[in-house]
Amino acid sequence: MRKLTVAVLFFAAACVLAACGKMTGSSRARPGDGAVIFQATIITMDPARPSAGAVAVKDGKILAVGDVNDLVEAYSGARVDEIFLRKTILPGFIDPHIHMTLSSLMYATAMAPPWPVAGANAAIEGYPDRASFLQRLIELDARAPLGESGAAPLVVYGFHNLVHGELTRADLDAVTTARPLIVWHYSGHDFYLNSKAIEWANITGDLHAKFEGVDIDENGEPTGRVFEDAAPYLMQTLGPILLDPARVSEGLVRLSQLLRSGGVTTVADLGYGLFGLAFENANISRDWVSPDHSGYRLYLVPESRAFESAFGADRVQAILDMASGKISAPAPVLKQVKFFTDGAFYSQTMRLSDPGYLEGGAKGTKGLWVLKPGEIAETIRPYWDGGLGVHIHSNGDEAQDATLDALETLRARAQSTQKSINSRSADARFVIEHAGLFSPDQVERAGALDATISAASHYVFYLGEAFQGALGETRGRWITPLASLSAAGMRVALHSDAPLAPPSPLRAASAHLTRATREGGVLTPSERLSPAEALEAITIDAAYALGLENEIGSIAPGKRADFTILNSNPLATAGENWGAIGVWGVVLGGEKRPLAQ
Repeated sequence: MRKLTVAVLFFAAACVLAACGKMTGSSRARPGDGAVIFQATIITMDPARPSAGAVAVKDGKILAVGDVNDLVEAYSGARVDEIFLRKTILPGFIDPHIHMTLSSLMYATAMAPPWPVAGANAAIEGYPDRASFLQRLIELDARAPLGESGAAPLVVYGFHNLVHGELTRADLDAVTTARPLIVWHYSGHDFYLNSKAIEWANITGDLHAKFEGVDIDENGEPTGRVFEDAAPYLMQTLGPILLDPARVSEGLVRLSQLLRSGGVTTVADLGYGLFGLAFENANISRDWVSPDHSGYRLYLVPESRAFESAFGADRVQAILDMASGKISAPAPVLKQVKFFTDGAFYSQTMRLSDPGYLEGGAKGTKGLWVLKPGEIAETIRPYWDGGLGVHIHSNGDEAQDATLDALETLRARAQSTQKSINSRSADARFVIEHAGLFSPDQVERAGALDATISAASHYVFYLGEAFQGALGETRGRWITPLASLSAAGMRVALHSDAPLAPPSPLRAASAHLTRATREGGVLTPSERLSPAEALEAITIDAAYALGLENEIGSIAPGKRADFTILNSNPLATAGENWGAIGVWGVVLGGEKRPLAQ
């Protein structure tokens, strides 16, 4: 029996040696076969090893990070690639809050923005005052064909009341009465119609009783402003124009160009379903297709109202089934869901504390609730109990109180039942989106409640000064206080909310390194982020906001080999110059994707 055992062992050993090439004379398999070692200045965003000179990659994953000589010795079969030797590698930049369909619509629309904005091929000129904006409308109307009926609608995006002043139907009638003219507010939440458009869209004064967002004058007649809850009604007539598939395809191509030029490797659509699942699925499947096709990864975060409308009582299970792949989707669906507390920062519909808005088109009002304070926790609860993370749009300071009240209720419920945290929801992640205003007390409370912040990158720069009169001195200091939020122990991410700002993470980080405004000033310099915090906000903390910190966001063994390649080291560059750092391109899943390709 012993002899048989020895014979078997000898035969097995012979097989192993043969497989290793010892008995056949073939080459020994080496640990680095098929791997690539990129040599560069590497900022890892991994506290265990903050910097390195090389990274080894195989099969789309990171094998190791360290000194190039050590990696060559450890992975003897690897190929050393020196293409990035004089460049800087960072974790792939993440924009954790964009809107795919809205970007597709806006980037395909004629523009008259209040300030210069990035375009797919060149910067789009800004129109910084009322006169230049109205002249731009006249020029666009003159260029656009009327159509056989003489009534082809013209849609123009970019108006902002704090820059361009009040806009009435009379102003728009002075541009044209021959066609419907619809001006789309920069926020995306408001529309302004001339008389022809009011008639075309069947907007009547009695609709005000049904929709707060149908504005009427003292005679009960429509002023031409249609916003927030009335937007879906307007879309019954405007939708077929905005949602034309050819238009949408063109807009998404332009968005994808901007993302690539910004060095973005991962984005999340925070509002999946708002324009209808069938339409959005077709758009993403046709025009984004896949990371290999578009050059960046896309994740989808369902919007609660859209999924309630589509799936009713089965809405939570539908999201879970999409996340697991049981129900197909055109891109990965995260186990998270999006809610809204209040309106928009840009359009002065975010909900403010007393005395409300002091100046601007919303003067004398306090803004709008999307979910009333007493309804927020109960609206979230079924999703929370189902194990889904929360993203909640919450801008104004009164909105933050309501949002934090809801979070406190949910945390207390989870603590008392131990159900949400210990069974289905591993961490009960709660991300406050945009974070337009936060008082010092709210900062402290949010930290104690373990909130995460995903802040709009652009409020300070674009409207930090313009909003001072509308908010007053005290609240004017509360705009996006990221240093305070970070000091309170919260992870702070930055997002573009594209198309409302260009998806350029380096520009976003620069804005919060400097707190510079477009007018040349500085807003609350005490709220500046450090360079390390600014990079965290567009890498590892952005990954955390999406629940993907174990896959992306830092350069560490086992994570995806998704990198952003820069021509200069941001940590050796003044903060005000980060936006000018050249982007070579990205590495996505280990594959080089230069912008010049």
